[in-house]
Amino acid sequence: MSTVVAETTTPSEPTLREGAFGHAKGLSCRECGHAVELGPHYACPECFGPLEIAYDFPQVTREEIEAGPANIWRYKALLPVPSDIEQSPNMEPGFTRLLRANNLGRELGIDNLWVKDDSTNPTNSFKDRVVACALSAATEFHAKVFACPSTGNLANAVAAAGARAGIKTVVFIPSNLEKPKQVNSAVYTDSLIAVNGNYDDVNKLASEIAGEEDGWAFVNVNVRPYYAEGSKTLGYEIAEQLGWRLPDQIVIPVASGSQLTKVDKAFQELIKLGLVEDKPYKVYGAQAEGCSPVSVAYKAGVDAIRPVKPDTIAKSLAIGNPADGIYVLDICRRTGGAVEDITDDQVREAIVLLARTEGIFTETAGGTTVGVLKKLVETGQLDTSLETVVINTGHGLKTLDAVADSVGPAATIDPSYAAFAATGLA
Repeated sequence: MSTVVAETTTPSEPTLREGAFGHAKGLSCRECGHAVELGPHYACPECFGPLEIAYDFPQVTREEIEAGPANIWRYKALLPVPSDIEQSPNMEPGFTRLLRANNLGRELGIDNLWVKDDSTNPTNSFKDRVVACALSAATEFHAKVFACPSTGNLANAVAAAGARAGIKTVVFIPSNLEKPKQVNSAVYTDSLIAVNGNYDDVNKLASEIAGEEDGWAFVNVNVRPYYAEGSKTLGYEIAEQLGWRLPDQIVIPVASGSQLTKVDKAFQELIKLGLVEDKPYKVYGAQAEGCSPVSVAYKAGVDAIRPVKPDTIAKSLAIGNPADGIYVLDICRRTGGAVEDITDDQVREAIVLLARTEGIFTETAGGTTVGVLKKLVETGQLDTSLETVVINTGHGLKTLDAVADSVGPAATIDPSYAAFAATGLA
């Protein structure tokens, strides 16, 4: 495994306790490979490329992982967290269910289909995973404030994790965010800030505050390299739950693109560590048509992502300038996958389809992913004979408005058997 040679730490940075970041040895630029010492940094000082964690992994066995707790800390040896992470107050997310989706598979014509259902995390979305890693980093950096810009799910997860850890928490959201996601954050914190603008405006504000204020840990800004590593646990879990093997194909929603890139990173790490067999797999990205800059670039065959102004009901995917978009393109092309998009009506139809075939009520991001899976089959871009996993990132109760007008009672009747019989359902 790679080892990073550290640069000199700036005098203002806190002294890190030994082992605070596990087997992470530093930060590495994804563009130029420049090495940076562990700290609250997210941009390369040489080329401004994104930084990510570099490790010097120990030998890890399947048995050691399986003996761990039923949450993401079973993979702590592969994350930038201390060995005593379980002792810290946290939400203990992860190890969510991987469901065989025979009914949906029959509907779509896919022989072997699974749904990785992250709606069962503590705040009902996959964001609890990344926030748990970010909280550990923020604690080690002695942050005074735990914060984030968010399209909703992250706000919920940060607010809840901050409350559990007893740290001051401030979350910033677009003012037009779905009401249930606002309530799901405000119930945990009295510092929910609604900003007039879209996510990209909110993210810009957060970056400005991070540059002005000392002691603020913005989970997806200045501690982003640590935060993003939490998404790897999705990939680890899928492989372990499949019996320590990789799926042939996986469909993942794309907002910033970080989740997709980290699942791929997880698969590659498992291969390098000898925990799974090295085999080909295809990665597919899913976007909503109203915010599909990565899909547009993929279809145009170009590498540049042209930012867009989002206009879709899939607000958790509504990032018009995705930070990891170019890496999503690279992974999907490298593995033989694709990036596809669907309309808002197709998102709504897919939400209902998943609910009525598998009993899983997904939010709009999950609807987008299932809808794109359907489109990939219909357009012949996905091999229906191969084992396929589709990721559901959050619970539908957070985005009720998306389908509120398209579902409801089949009939309203008087309380009599005759009235019921008249519905034709008897």
